[in-house]
Amino acid sequence: MIRTEGLVKQFGSVRALDGLSLNVEKGVVYGFLGPNGAGKTTTMRILSGLARPDQGRAWILDREIGKAGADLRFSIGVLPEEPAFYGWMTAREYLRDFIAPMFGLDKAQAARNTDEFLGRVGLAEAGKRRIAGFSRGMRQRLGLAQALIHRPEVLLLDEPVSALDPAGRKEVLELIESLRGDTTILLSTHILADVERVCDVIGIISKGKLIIQERREDLLARYALPLYEVEVDGNDNGELEAWLEKARQLPYVSNVSMSNSTARLLVNNVELVQRDLLSSLMSENIPIRSFEMVRPSLEDVFLRLTGSGERTDEGS
Repeated sequence: MIRTEGLVKQFGSVRALDGLSLNVEKGVVYGFLGPNGAGKTTTMRILSGLARPDQGRAWILDREIGKAGADLRFSIGVLPEEPAFYGWMTAREYLRDFIAPMFGLDKAQAARNTDEFLGRVGLAEAGKRRIAGFSRGMRQRLGLAQALIHRPEVLLLDEPVSALDPAGRKEVLELIESLRGDTTILLSTHILADVERVCDVIGIISKGKLIIQERREDLLARYALPLYEVEVDGNDNGELEAWLEKARQLPYVSNVSMSNSTARLLVNNVELVQRDLLSSLMSENIPIRSFEMVRPSLEDVFLRLTGSGERTDEGS
């Protein structure tokens, strides 16, 4: 449904895309991940026809972007990272009277689709309000309704939940899940937990190149190193932090992090961890509440593959 071959895009001295090739199969929710500046938004702009690559080619529905007729837009829905609207219009007017006719919907169908998708994105009661008074989260929801109004076969979503509160994120993710199988979705985001929840296939991009593309469970099984969590008693975490600094230097510890009273250690040798780390903790007289191996997350895999969690000569 979506395919690119060797996409290159240069902005002055910065190469945003460096030979990017990817393939998105029909009906999947494809999570498109990468650090800031990796080239995700540039890719989305090329796929949506808003930018042209310096080299390479891209296809949607087996029709090459830039050469296909204008009617290809009838099959694609696009939500940019920061959607723009006419603030003087109401949400209902914007969808029914402006967006829907652009996709060939007659008045009756435009009205039905407008009511349906305003409801599905949680804006039914706000439909008569002027968009100028919408919060950023409400604008994001309206942008998603705009992308869906003509029931496209392919949906390009650039950070669709970044501006939403937890309740709004949950609702939008459930909507995306409900579209699985009927619509092919390319979802660009930096929120790894959301990708792990809704995406079937994950592609990770770094420095303009695709470094891995796998089904979610295969990716976790193949690249997730063992992960240990250490939880301690008490509010003073100074002793645990001091111990973690020592743990960073161990050759079998790939990455460490800490949140509140819990430390997480990504390791590459379970036997040494079980033999040495626990005894090391006890020798420091640190009050341990729990010490256990847990299932690694997509975040752990992402940090490893993009190099963000790798050790350096300085041990960071």
